[in-house]
Amino acid sequence: MAEVRSGDFVYEHIPDFAKLPPGMSFGKIPSVATDSQDRLYVFQRSAIPTLIFDREGNYLSCWGSGIMTDPHGLAIVNDIAYTTDRRDSVAVMFTLDGKPLQVIGKRGVHSDTGCEKPGELVPRAAGPFNYPTELAPSPSGDLYVSDGYRNARVHRFTSDGQLIQSWGKPGKKEPGEFHLSHSVLVAPDGKVYVGDRGNKRVQIFTPDGDFLDMWTDMSGPNHVARGNDGLFYIAEQKANGVPGFVSIRDEKGKILARWETRHAHGICVDSRGDIYTGSTSNCTVDKYVRKH
Repeated sequence: MAEVRSGDFVYEHIPDFAKLPPGMSFGKIPSVATDSQDRLYVFQRSAIPTLIFDREGNYLSCWGSGIMTDPHGLAIVNDIAYTTDRRDSVAVMFTLDGKPLQVIGKRGVHSDTGCEKPGELVPRAAGPFNYPTELAPSPSGDLYVSDGYRNARVHRFTSDGQLIQSWGKPGKKEPGEFHLSHSVLVAPDGKVYVGDRGNKRVQIFTPDGDFLDMWTDMSGPNHVARGNDGLFYIAEQKANGVPGFVSIRDEKGKILARWETRHAHGICVDSRGDIYTGSTSNCTVDKYVRKH
C-alpha cells in the first residue's frame, strides 16, 4: 500500500481492494457506488452484475443475474440504485437487493442516430435511447440520462419516466455539442454535470438544459462523482499513451488535487471521503482511504 499526496489531500492507496470468494473473478467493472451504510456496490459485466462488499472489502452478497445484458452506469442515491443497460438501451431503477422498480425505454429498441460503431461521433442526435451511459436523479424528482455511445444527448424525464426534453447534438467544440456523453450527475442545486468524454471536458447545464459552463484541462472524463464535501471527483480516461488520473475539483472547477492512476472507468466517494475506482481494463477495484 502506498501513500498518495496531491494538494491538501492525502490518501492510502489499496489496490485490488475488494475480496471475492474462492472460485469467483471480476468481469469488466464500468461503475462503483456506495450506499448510506458505506457498503460498496461493484457493477460488472459478468453473469452476476452487482456484487456488494463491506468497508473492509469483504464480500457480502450479489444480485442481478439474468436481468442485465450490458451494465454501464450505476449511481446510488437515497439507497436506490440507478443503472443503465447500454446494449439493451434502457435505464433501470432497483432496490438495493436487486428488485426492479422502474424501466425507462424498451429493451433492444434503439433510436435512429445513424451510428453503428459505439463511441464514434454520431451522424445525428435522436431521442431516447441508443446505448445510454448513466441515469441520475435530481432534487426535483426528475431523472436525467446521458445517452452517448451511439447518440449525443441528455434526456430529462419525469419521476414516472415521461420524457420532458432532450438536448445536445454531435460536435467537438461548441457548448451543447457532445462526442460521447459518458456520465451525468445532478447536484443538490439542480445543476446538471455531463462528462463529455470524447471532447475531454465536463459541461454544466441548468435543470432545463441551458448551458452554464464547462471544465477542461483533463483527459476524457469517464465518470463524475460528487462527495458529501461538495467537491467533484473525476475518473479521467487512460488511452492512447495518456495515463489515467483521479482529479478533485471545487464547485467552480478549480483543480484541488490530481494524481496518476491505472485505468479507472467508474468512481465514487463514501461518507468518510474514501474514494473507490472500478476498471473495465484491469477488472479491479481500488480504494483510496482519506488520511488528510
